[in-house]
Formats: sequence, C-alpha cells, structure tokens
Amino acid sequence: MSSLPDLTAMERLQRPSDPAVLPDGGAVVYVVTTVDRERDEDRSQLWWVTPGEHARPLTQGRRDSAPRVSPDGSRVAFLRPVDGVPQLHLLPLDGPGEVEVLTHLASGAGAAVWSPDGSAVAFTAPVEGTPGEEEQDAPGTPPVVVDRLGYKSDGGGLAGSARAQVHLLEVDGGAGTEVVPTTRAGARRCRQLTTGPADLGPPRWHPDGDRLVTCAALGEDADLRLAGAAYEVPVRTEDGPRSQADLRRLTPEDAMVVLADWHPDGSRLLVVGRRDPGLGHLHVLQGVQGELTSLTEGLDRNVMPGGPGYPGGLPQLTVEGDLLFCARDQGSTGLYRARVGTSGSAGREGPAPVLAGGWAEVSGLSVATRAPVAALVVAEEGSYGEVQLLDLADGRRRTLTSHTADSLPGLAPRQPEERRFAISDGRTVHGFLLRPEGAVGPTPLLLDVHGGPHNAWGPSPDAAHVYHQTLVARGWSVLLLNPRASDGYGEDFFLANVGRWGAGDQADFLEPLDQLVAEGVADGERLAVTGYSYGGYTTCWLTGHTQRFAAAVAGGVVADTASMLASDVGHPTIALELGSLDHDRVWEQSPMSAVDRVRTPTLILHGAEDERCPAGQAELWFAALRARGQHPVLVLYPGASHLFILAGRPSHRRDYHDRVVDWITRHVDRQPTEKEPS
Repeated sequence: MSSLPDLTAMERLQRPSDPAVLPDGGAVVYVVTTVDRERDEDRSQLWWVTPGEHARPLTQGRRDSAPRVSPDGSRVAFLRPVDGVPQLHLLPLDGPGEVEVLTHLASGAGAAVWSPDGSAVAFTAPVEGTPGEEEQDAPGTPPVVVDRLGYKSDGGGLAGSARAQVHLLEVDGGAGTEVVPTTRAGARRCRQLTTGPADLGPPRWHPDGDRLVTCAALGEDADLRLAGAAYEVPVRTEDGPRSQADLRRLTPEDAMVVLADWHPDGSRLLVVGRRDPGLGHLHVLQGVQGELTSLTEGLDRNVMPGGPGYPGGLPQLTVEGDLLFCARDQGSTGLYRARVGTSGSAGREGPAPVLAGGWAEVSGLSVATRAPVAALVVAEEGSYGEVQLLDLADGRRRTLTSHTADSLPGLAPRQPEERRFAISDGRTVHGFLLRPEGAVGPTPLLLDVHGGPHNAWGPSPDAAHVYHQTLVARGWSVLLLNPRASDGYGEDFFLANVGRWGAGDQADFLEPLDQLVAEGVADGERLAVTGYSYGGYTTCWLTGHTQRFAAAVAGGVVADTASMLASDVGHPTIALELGSLDHDRVWEQSPMSAVDRVRTPTLILHGAEDERCPAGQAELWFAALRARGQHPVLVLYPGASHLFILAGRPSHRRDYHDRVVDWITRHVDRQPTEKEPS
C-alpha cells in the first residue's frame, strides 16, 4: 500500500517546469527544481528528454532557468546567475560544447527571445535612469525619489530609477553593434533599444526580423489604472535607444493588453487582454490600432498565460496556424485550440478543448515550429507534474518523464472528492474535500482559503501545501472551496464579489461547513481556518464574524484594506476589486472593522519583505489583537517576499508547514467561551 507524502519526503520531489520543445518535436529541454537542504535553497537545472529514453540533466548549474531553443534546434539560451544576478548563457545541443556566457549586465538579463533567423536574441534588462544632480552628490546610499506608483515590486523591493528596457544581442555577431556600457569584456555585444520611465514587457519578434512588439503601461497617469498596450520597437536605430514616448502604439486606447505576439503572416497581432474589467480573452488585431476581434469570447473562461502561483502557459501558434492556449475550468487548467481564420475570426465552432476536463492541470506549454507537436507539463492523479508530448493531429499524449515516481517511490497523495454546495442566495460553490482513508463519522476539519481572490483550488496534487496531506494522515479532513470571484466558473462568478469583499463571499465558506457538519463529515467543535494572501484576508474576516473556529492561521494577510494602497499593485487593484476608494466603502470591507469581535486563537505568518501584502498588515493585525487582550503569535520571515511559501528558502517553507500543523492541532479541543456575535 502506498503511504502519504510528508514534508521530508516532499523535499526530495523533482518538480519539472518551463518546457521548450525542439522545432521538430523530437526532444524537450525543461527545468527541474529540487531542494538543497544544506544550502537552504532551491536548485534548478536544465534537463533533456526524448521519446523512449530516460530523462537526464543537461546542465550542472544551481539556478538555471528559462530555456529557449534556437529556431534551428542547435542551441539553447538560458538564464544562470553570475555574481548574484541572472545572465544569459548559451549551450550547444547538436554536439559537445561548453556553456558560454552571453551577457554581463550590471543588473542582469531577462529570458531570451530568438530572432526568426536565429542570429540574435531580444530580452529585457533593468537599466538605471539618469540620477538627479542632488543624488549624484549624496554621500553613501542616496534616497529613492519617486513621483509615480510602481516604484517597488514584490521580491524586488525598491526599484529606484531602474526600469526594464528592451535589449538586442547579436548571437552570431553583426556589424554596427554597440557595446552596452555595463557589459564586461568577454561577453557578446548587445544594444539597448529603448529608454524611458516605464517597465517594458518581454518582446516578441516580427516575422521579418526588423522589429519587435512589447507591452507596457505608458502615459502620464498609467500608474493610476490597470493599463497596458502593445508598442512597436524598431531593431535598427541610428541614434541609440529609442525613447518610450516615441514608440508606436499598436493597440486601441480602450483595450488593456498584457501580452502580444505577431501572427506569422506579419499583418496581424495576437493579444491577450480585455476592454473592461473581467476575464482576459485572446484577440486578433487587424492593422495598427484596428479592431480587436475576440477568439475566445464564447468560452466564458479566463485565458491563463501562467505565472508565479498560477498554472497555464503562453498562447502559441501551431504549424497549422491554430492558436493553443490555457484556460481554467472547475478548478482544472486545460489546453484549448482557437482557429485563426484569414479575417481574424475563430470560426463558427469557437474555441475547442484539446486537453480539458478530468483532473489534469497544465502548467507549461511549448509548441514545435516544424511539426504538429506540443510539449506540456501536466499534473494528474498521483503525479505532481510530468513532461508530456501532445500529438496535435490525433490528440494522443505521451508521458516522457517519471519524476514523481522516481523521487517519491512508494508515496501517493490522497485524492480529493469533488463537492458542490448550494448557497442560500442561489449560487453554487464548487470545491474539493480531502478525507482520511476509511474515515467514518465526523473528523476535525481545516478550511483552507485560496488567494487572489481570482485564483482557484484544483484537484491535482499540490506540492506547495504539504500540510494538507500531513493533516489527512493525522485523521483530519481538509476543505478547499472556490468561492465567488474564483477563476474557472465564468465571468459573472469572476466578478460576483467586486465591492463586496468579506460580506459577499462569507456564506460561500460558512454554509458548506454547516452542510458538512449536518452530514456528519465534520466535527462542528473542531474546525480550523487558514489561508494565504486573499485567504489570509478571509481568515481575518471570518474570525471577526463567527466564533465557530477553534484555531486560525492567517498567512500573507490583508488586515486593513485602506492601507493596501501601499502594496506594489495597490491603487488600481484595490480601486477595481473594492469597487471604490471611498473611505466608508473600503472600511466596510476591512477585517479591522470587526477586530473587536475576534476571539479565535490566531497565528500570523508573513514575509518580512512582502510588498504585495506589506508586512505592516500582519503587524497591524497582531497589535490590534494583542491590545485587546488576545494572545496571537506573529512570525515574520526575514528576507521573504509574498511568494516565499512557493519559492522562498526551504527552511522558511518547512517552518511555515510545521507551524500550521502544530497551531491548529493544539487548539482544536478548545471549547467556545462566548456566544457568537450577532
């Protein structure tokens, strides 16, 4: 019989990600991440796998990432730290050869994007702006002077004047190249193509190789709204970097665009974006600032390009001219196909599922340029993620790796049961319930609330929340609900909690708990609640509005919605999600408005360098509870950003896990001492 994975075992897990398929579809380069306990860090290397052969390491670095295969399949460009910052490196794939360092930029480089002919790569890299005279003369570390939002980022801290600019590096050499001032001897020659006050997104090449497209929020008040547009960047510049103010905007002013790429015919632009708050759709743009035509409008699902903490993959074109993209449905993230006609429409049939339904979760996508093949990273029952090849002609999938079985032999995570709960206002809440094997009768139960608020729990094994399996092994049940605002249930559900944080979705948590208690599944006297980010907000909110929980663990918390304006994404996000910046409306949606009623023993876990939900939020909640005679515990993790529970120090992740399990199991036998507030 297989046993459940525990934290010690899970630190042996090999986690594949970021596949890059060769142009002919015959092999895949990808990243494998493991835990190095001695160095207290994650280690990532590039691996190589071909059908019918065992996967093997391709590099021996400690933090190798972002593999990008050249158009002819002979080389792979990737990132590896040099003196603490990521630099582009190059490795031959068609024979023996040494890793070559391509860049030595002072602030590092971003992932490579190969030119159509393979002679160059484009990328973004941080570039310091010109400091003011007073900053030049200031002794020591000068102050950071800002007059716009967006001056800091979670995991990056204060940005100062550094902004991501588009660069070009001639991999095979080239006449007329200029050496970037921060480039050291021995590195390839490269040019900075843009300059200006905003961060530019990863570039994409036009098929002719003479220009790039990048997405950014430019304009005087772009920092005050969720803005974004696609801009054209010329490759050949005579007078140095092009000012961002002079870049040609390609998309309409009323569209918010986050990603853009050229169609192979060069006359159209494929973009991910939206016109109004809501779901992100795929569009095709015919001509400069022309009409955006949706390719996914009938799907009523959010396009998932992937990112930290979110599954999915970048939309990509197949050799047949179809567009593959990821979208989430009922907690699972699948793969879909949209047919891009000559007029830009998706066709009468609309987007069609390629790999959807069931419990598979796609978290990486790469499409071959010369064959009807796609490489995926897919997590399914019993697997935390494996590299697969998908034949786009017949839909057959072939699993190429066995990282879960190889690194966790004899271990199998408990699979959840799918549940749906009718809520009193007529909505239905979907989720997943983990139960101990052979459980009969009520058990203690942990309610875990996801973040976002537009993220979602899925049914596939979760390597980031090992305490679920630990608690199940100890006889607990774990309830994972996707309340209103969760992604994967349509736009109406996605927007159902705007301006109603806390009060709007409270019933989506409490009524399912009532149903499970009534069914005899959960022990109503032994309930606990936890959550991270928006889940931390919800944990604080619920403990101020009910006394039914015996213990609470709030992670990455939001305690005071008004002060969340200081978040790195504060102003536009809070204005959109809370429906207003009016003080009274914001206060109504703040956990602090009910802190006087909290009686639940509360543990607060927070990254000390969190800029998404600033650490002051955790300190405020702790101080407010303690000042009112409660006995909360606050744990701050030095140097940890908001996403430290996913990619921070292994010792911090281990400590987080142990504290969650210890706190809730020590407090579940507490008997209520006061009546629930009205």
